[in-house]
Amino acid sequence: MPDPVLLAQMFALLLVIGAAAGVLAGLLGVGGGIVLVPSFFYAFQTLGYDGPQLMQICLATSLATIVVTSARSVMSHNRKGAVDWDILKGWAPGIAMGAVLGVLLAAALRSSVLQGLFGGLGVAIGLYLGLGKPHWRLAPEMPRGVRRAVYAPGVGFLSVLMGIGGGSFGVPLMTLHGVAVHRAVATAAGFGMLIAVPGVAGFLLLSIDPAHRPPFTIGAVNLPAFAVVIAMTLLTAPLGVRIAHAMNPTPLRRVFAVFLLLVAGNMLRKALGW
Repeated sequence: MPDPVLLAQMFALLLVIGAAAGVLAGLLGVGGGIVLVPSFFYAFQTLGYDGPQLMQICLATSLATIVVTSARSVMSHNRKGAVDWDILKGWAPGIAMGAVLGVLLAAALRSSVLQGLFGGLGVAIGLYLGLGKPHWRLAPEMPRGVRRAVYAPGVGFLSVLMGIGGGSFGVPLMTLHGVAVHRAVATAAGFGMLIAVPGVAGFLLLSIDPAHRPPFTIGAVNLPAFAVVIAMTLLTAPLGVRIAHAMNPTPLRRVFAVFLLLVAGNMLRKALGW
């Protein structure tokens, strides 16, 4: 039977994590995973669950929340006609295939290696958030043919290795190829479903040493973390949206970029043993 005191501590930490993730998602439009994965990692580590598969638990639980939030987001955006279904249908097979490959690799890696991957990719995303310009373009339209066959699995693969949805890679990819930002955000929510569903399915089959997993974990998905975070993000995301409409979001994105660089840089530092 899990220690009641430990359960209470875990519940309190998860409430804070979920509330913060919801506000940031509503405020800046960032995917929850980019906040949830490091938050889960530090919370579970603090509670004494610092095993060799800790990052797998964090990635899997983050992806489980994305299944729910992405579905809700796609339905909301679709009601406004913002989802580009042609892009979504064309990219779906490649993204899903990349997600499956990502789970297979993540299952075989140690937590420290996944930390390093999250840290390195997180630094790259933070730099883009902080320094990227709206007018930057790689091409006037979305890639097709061979380029799409390379890019689509890459989006799914890298996203699973970070435990994130479609926003962090999908939105920059689309806006750099001439898709309007509001349409890119809406369509990237669909990317999140294509990444998270096969990702969670794979992680549910992963065996985690009982001595190193938090209570009520199935496969690599921690159920209390999933439930609490979903509940809190649904409550606090509208607050973030209201704040965003009352303030200029550009400097806030810069602040978040600095925060992400610090968090991702710290994970990279630990992974490298510095």
